[in-house]
Amino acid sequence: MHDDRTLVEARLGRVLDERIRPAVYPQSVPLEVAVWHAPGEPVPVAEGLAADVEPITVGSRWGAPWGTSWFRVTGTVPEAWAGRTVEAILDLGFDENMPGFQCEGLVYRPDGTPVKGLNPRNQWVRIGAPVQGGEEVRLHVEAASNPVVMGYRPFTPTPLGDLETAGSDPQYTLARMDLAVLDETVWHLVTDLEVLGELMAELPVDSPRRWEILRAVERALDAVDLQDVGGTAEHARSRLTDVLAAPAVPSAHRISAVGHAHIDSAWLWPLRETVRKVARTAANMTALLDDEPDFVFAMSQAQQWAWVKEHRPEVWARVKKAVAEGRFVPAGGMWVESDTNMPGSEAMARQFVHGKRFFLDEFGVENDEAWLPDTFGFAAGLPQIIKAAGSRYLLTQKISWSRTNSFPHHTFRWEGIDGTRIFTHFPPVDTYNCSMRGAEIAHAVRNFKDKGAARHSLAPTGWGDGGGGTTREMVAKAARLRDLEGSATVTWETPSAFFAKAEAENPEPPVWVGELYLELHRATLTSQAGTKQGNRRSEHLLREAELWAATAAVRTGFPYPYADLDRIWKTVLLHQFHDILPGSSIAWVHREARATYARVADELGGIIDAAQRALAGEGSVPLLFNAAPHTRSGVPAGGARPAEVSGRTTRAERPDGGHVLDNGLLRVGVDARGLVDSALDLAAGRETIAPGRTGNLLQLHQDLPNMWDAWDVDEFYRNTVTDLTDADEVTPGDDGVTVRIVRTFGASRVTQVLSLPPGEKRLVVDTEVDWHETEKFLKLAFPLDLHTDRYASETQFGHFFRPTHTNTSWEAAKFEACNHRFVHLQEPDWGVAVVNDGTYGHDVTRAVRGDGGTTTTVRVSLLRAPRFPDPETDQGVHRFRHALVPGASIGDAVREGWRVNLPERRLHGAGEVAPLVTVDRDSVVVTAVKLADDGSGDVVVRFHEAQGARAHATLTAGFPVVGVEVTDLLERPLADTAPPTVEDGRITVRLRPFELTTLRLRRA
Repeated sequence: MHDDRTLVEARLGRVLDERIRPAVYPQSVPLEVAVWHAPGEPVPVAEGLAADVEPITVGSRWGAPWGTSWFRVTGTVPEAWAGRTVEAILDLGFDENMPGFQCEGLVYRPDGTPVKGLNPRNQWVRIGAPVQGGEEVRLHVEAASNPVVMGYRPFTPTPLGDLETAGSDPQYTLARMDLAVLDETVWHLVTDLEVLGELMAELPVDSPRRWEILRAVERALDAVDLQDVGGTAEHARSRLTDVLAAPAVPSAHRISAVGHAHIDSAWLWPLRETVRKVARTAANMTALLDDEPDFVFAMSQAQQWAWVKEHRPEVWARVKKAVAEGRFVPAGGMWVESDTNMPGSEAMARQFVHGKRFFLDEFGVENDEAWLPDTFGFAAGLPQIIKAAGSRYLLTQKISWSRTNSFPHHTFRWEGIDGTRIFTHFPPVDTYNCSMRGAEIAHAVRNFKDKGAARHSLAPTGWGDGGGGTTREMVAKAARLRDLEGSATVTWETPSAFFAKAEAENPEPPVWVGELYLELHRATLTSQAGTKQGNRRSEHLLREAELWAATAAVRTGFPYPYADLDRIWKTVLLHQFHDILPGSSIAWVHREARATYARVADELGGIIDAAQRALAGEGSVPLLFNAAPHTRSGVPAGGARPAEVSGRTTRAERPDGGHVLDNGLLRVGVDARGLVDSALDLAAGRETIAPGRTGNLLQLHQDLPNMWDAWDVDEFYRNTVTDLTDADEVTPGDDGVTVRIVRTFGASRVTQVLSLPPGEKRLVVDTEVDWHETEKFLKLAFPLDLHTDRYASETQFGHFFRPTHTNTSWEAAKFEACNHRFVHLQEPDWGVAVVNDGTYGHDVTRAVRGDGGTTTTVRVSLLRAPRFPDPETDQGVHRFRHALVPGASIGDAVREGWRVNLPERRLHGAGEVAPLVTVDRDSVVVTAVKLADDGSGDVVVRFHEAQGARAHATLTAGFPVVGVEVTDLLERPLADTAPPTVEDGRITVRLRPFELTTLRLRRA
């Protein structure tokens, strides 16, 4: 037989595009359209429905950036269409290549009942099947003219990312507003041919199955009368019956399709627009569930469910009904799909507490899985948090984006810092917006790295980010792929059903230990410094507010602010979403975030002040309140008393114009340029700064990544660097015992103050940057005279180690990494910590000097200046605090990290305030002291072993305790864990390295 394969395949493409797809809607009539453009922000539905409208015609421009237009479409079904299936085709000016990134609409009936969303790949509204001739049609469309921020030339700076700069030019052209007859036979023929054509293209050319499909397609095309597609479609379909009925081979890969619509809680749109994106998608998906009995849809992020409940009660009612039927599935058990690198220990725990509790309270649903398809890497402390929340599984897809190394598994157990292992799956389809194309299904099969041991994978299916979710076309394709020779089998299933099957077939999968590092998007640890500092400050203020309010409630009857703390926690958790905290959202989002953090700080400051005043009482005794988990200035953790002051600091001028700071523990030399050329640990006789090098060195790099400007820093940024050594001023500080340094560079100005607190072995570096650079990266460097092949970075409930060398490509790829409050470097008998109050990104490198010694350089990432998606990223004034701690053990690093993030609070009162709870070992760190969320008055204490060693400690309650329970993060007793004994308020605990424990103390 002659090889005519390419001829038939090309024929299929043209006939589908030019004849068969256009015949899906063989007849249409125009609708009448009128519009009202809402001034300002979106209005309530009732107001939009009642507004006075003006006529508008197809071809007209509409929609200022971020505006809302209410379209009214009316018409009459022609009598000749009686008994047919009729739909309204409402094209607002969509680009089908951009689902989720442009205008969208939500359709309402005149009584305000939501019907479904309108999106680039979902433009239809069913009128009737069958319809009555002469039927009047009246629909209203709430249309959002969200501008295209990232278009066909991505990462181009644009003012469209903020309402304040976006202007008022119309963004869209009204394209099609028709009533049309849907020829369902033709629609099914299109799907048949698409499925077979896509499958055929993925099969080997010499595969018999490919040629069987080719000949069947050819016969079907022969049966189509190109001038009467509708009249011959059924005959054409009959010629495909046999190839569509051929079953999959028994060894076929099995795909669990989960209807999904990944919706970023903010990204290239503000939070308020996400509220509407979620409502449109939920309306779409509940409608599709009604039409498709096999379909299952999963939605994550409790915050998004809460938005639907609050803002769209009509949609919420439909959602609740579908949840009760088990087909609209709450997924993930987190408040939002947060970043997991930067949120602190308690914040990461509370993501699960608030997320799981919402789904339990609303639906009685307990989530087994963490669902984080799009998060930018996963911290090594996360597995035990997932387990402590009562969950068992993790799903993500993002690691497939890594640029350097291909992750070796798709299904595995992930082991965290304490030894907890979580069953984890990376969908090999390599997208969280699967559309059931043959290329996607075939890629999942070829790509799956656990062949032989397993054959199940998951495919999140649907357009996200306001693209409308799963479409009826995807469902129809999945039906044909349920059992089709040459393809993986596809079945709609819930996430829990998938994980149960995957774990059962592969009970002992391979193990991956440590962080799941994404070899991409490393700059998200630095972009939008104000957002990151707002998060860090809010986390610590929440700790203080809970601690002092709980202490005051038990000691004085102070009214514990349950509702306020719950609301504020949810606000902070929302802003940990993986495009807000990482700094990759538009300017509007970060402008609002900064204002939100300021309000949070004011409100939490009020709670803290009121609780402390209740505890202090009336009096003139000067009290220091210590919210840190370690004693400071003689004040116990969680208590208040007069501070103990010891030691003094001196400053002397050097002959070279520099200065020497000395507090008897640390002697620091500052040269005439304001650079630290010595930091001598006097007790150890050990110099911290490497010979011939200087610390407190600001370094400026060119920073234009190849793409993903706010997200990425590419390794070549290191090729060019400017050391900022010139100083405008190096003078004594106002107090006489500090050194003040002023530098200018480009259009920017830096002011630093170096200080040695009396009695403390740490050099504090306060840095203020008035930043006006573009596409630059600012680092703060400390070259250390230290030989080590690894260093510790703090993460949730502990720390973990990264190498200082680059022996392998995996190590080399970690050229920018995350820490929380500290990094720590250690020789066997001496170490150094660098602590911070609000930065996350850093790098550590090593070099061997001519004298044979090793210089290990720690560089803190301060600021970037990308121009997309926010062209004014980080412009303005920023303040940072860092401390260099010579001679530090890992325990010292933990303590100093807490100290720099929890400044002292002082007020006068009647006398000492005893802690509510104490722990007799510094290695056991209390991260939360609060009242139980159920309002019982029980005291909840969460703590962990922080130094990576076993710990035997005694926790003492400063109030009568009648019982103790070990609980999960949701404060529920752990059935398989025996409660510790209590004797005179003393509770003995034994902890594994980094083990996390929550105790519930029942008050007498």
